[in-house]
Amino acid sequence: MELPDPASTGRLPPPGPSYLREHEARIGDRAFRVGMTRPAQADEWWVAILWVTDDEGIPPFTDLASPSGPPPDPPAGRIGTALAGGLSGMILEDEGRLQIRVGPVVPAADPSRPWRTPAIVRAAFRWEPARAATLRPNEIANEVLTVFRRAIEGLHRS
Repeated sequence: MELPDPASTGRLPPPGPSYLREHEARIGDRAFRVGMTRPAQADEWWVAILWVTDDEGIPPFTDLASPSGPPPDPPAGRIGTALAGGLSGMILEDEGRLQIRVGPVVPAADPSRPWRTPAIVRAAFRWEPARAATLRPNEIANEVLTVFRRAIEGLHRS
C-alpha cells in the first residue's frame, strides 16, 4: 500500500515496515494499525519505535483521544503507564523504579498541546533477566506491541 504524500496530508509516513505484523486497533468506529521497528539493544536497554497509522499516515494523538477531548497530561505519559502495567513482571525494577522510558519521537511544537503530535513514540525497557531468558525476542516484541495496542485503544476511553 502506498501512502499519500506527507506534504498533502500533513502526516508523517510510518518509519518503515513493522518488525512484526501490524495489530489492528479500534478507536470508536475507526480502524488503525499499530507497528514497531526492529528492537535494538542500547547498553542494557531494549529500544523500539512504536506507532499508529491509517491509510493517510501517522495521525496526531488528538485523533485517538476521548470524544470529550484530550486530557491535559501528555499521551506518552499515559502510554508509559499502560505499558508499565501491562508488562508488569517483565520490566526490571531497580531501586524501586521500573526501568521503562517512553517519549515522543516528534516533540510538540507547543508544549502545552502535547496531543497535537504524531502518534509515534520511542520506548525503552530493561527486562527482568529471568523473564527475558524464557522468551524469544519475537515473543517479547509481540508482548510490547500487544500492550501498546491496548494502550492506544485506552486513550479513547480516558
